[in-house]
Amino acid sequence: MIRPTVILNYVGKIVVIIGVAMLTCVIWSIYYEEEIIWRLLLAASITIIIGYLLGKIFRHDQNLNYREGFAVVTLGWVAASFFGTLPFLFSGYVPSFADALFETVSGFTTTGASILTDVEALPHSLLFWRCLTQWLGGMGIMALFVAIIVGMGVRANQIFRAEVPGPVSSKLSPRVRETARVLWKTYVFISVVLLLLLWGFGMDLFDAFCHTFATISTGGFSTKNQSVGYFQSPLIQWTIILFMFIGGVNFSLHYLVGKQRSFKQYIQNREFVLYTLVVVLAVAISAFGVTHIAGLEPKVRAAAFQVVSIITTTGFASADFDQWAPVGKGILFLMMFLGGCAGSTSGGIKIGRYLIMLQRAKIELKQMIHPKAMVSLRFGDRILDDSLVINVLQFFFLYLMLVLLGTLAMNMMGLDIVSGTTAVLACLGNIGPGFGLVGPTQNFSFIPDVGKYLLSLLMLLGRLEIYPILVMLVPEYWKE
Repeated sequence: MIRPTVILNYVGKIVVIIGVAMLTCVIWSIYYEEEIIWRLLLAASITIIIGYLLGKIFRHDQNLNYREGFAVVTLGWVAASFFGTLPFLFSGYVPSFADALFETVSGFTTTGASILTDVEALPHSLLFWRCLTQWLGGMGIMALFVAIIVGMGVRANQIFRAEVPGPVSSKLSPRVRETARVLWKTYVFISVVLLLLLWGFGMDLFDAFCHTFATISTGGFSTKNQSVGYFQSPLIQWTIILFMFIGGVNFSLHYLVGKQRSFKQYIQNREFVLYTLVVVLAVAISAFGVTHIAGLEPKVRAAAFQVVSIITTTGFASADFDQWAPVGKGILFLMMFLGGCAGSTSGGIKIGRYLIMLQRAKIELKQMIHPKAMVSLRFGDRILDDSLVINVLQFFFLYLMLVLLGTLAMNMMGLDIVSGTTAVLACLGNIGPGFGLVGPTQNFSFIPDVGKYLLSLLMLLGRLEIYPILVMLVPEYWKE
């Protein structure tokens, strides 16, 4: 049985968290003496009050059941996206609800796709809000919710797992609330390190904050129209390359490496090794496509930046890769189908799923040669049963079906095949830019409102990895 009062209580608490986060934008509005300060305060106040009232009116002492857990995750993200539009709408800089929703969903899902034609025209407080939504969504709104809200009961594990990307979630503690706290502490620590480095290498403090939020969350929103290409400092670009790569790694590994003060955990993790090899190989090949840049280091830096940006689904751009030679563009297109590691802030299909499918294929070949052999499929230190393998294969199938159907919808709205396909891939994979009309120097503003709503849905499906949203569309979900 689904109890709306229980669901609304938890959704209200999530909305309060979003409202409190909005208040941080007011600090920058005061510092830069911006006129929209009262509008931001109004947006934050409405969000906090409505969230508080939902929590108060529907107050209860009951634990979530299994079905309600999916509803809290899905409706929690929808509510965060809806209220997250208020700073854009109230400020007047994004007057269309479809545009404001697209920008907000793109932020929370760390996609980085934008409808803004002139990012630098926005006041600092709104630029900060754009990047803050990515930082909150990077480690996960639900993970933060689980970490700070007491009394969620046994369904805290379900909510946490529904949001953490990848086929297998890592528990660093028997208590899922403690695991969520550890991951958020690790996330904050790495963010602080990156902030200090960017500030030290020449970014002003505001830009350093915003690019830290967008980098470690693998989000891709920038305060500049040229994205990271605005900053010509090799030190800044290499630092962002490194931390985009770090953002694409399982944060449980980062925690264990820091705790044990040994890089052994990285080396022993097969997913991390495969992820690293794919990046190195892709950079080496795509460097041949950077024909318009002279010098070995600038070539390698440009190739490394875009390969890491796309495979980690960050979406930053240091150059117009749509002008690269076919081999470079081909590599980047393939990277759009990959994604980072399970448990990272990256979107996409994930390296871990490909590793599971490759291992399953290897086992099938072995069993064809030795029919009576019993071979176990391992992921890290776990033996995976067939049900999880089937889940991975189903996810892969659903992902490709959504790409095909989404592309068809974009084509019906007038987009060419390249622009339509990469627009869908960029949103479903939470990548950001695509090719053609949605390339790194373009934006999504020209797409009709119905297309923006569809792409916003694809962003949410990609961030929550399809199942938590689709399960609510199954008729049996609503039956007693």
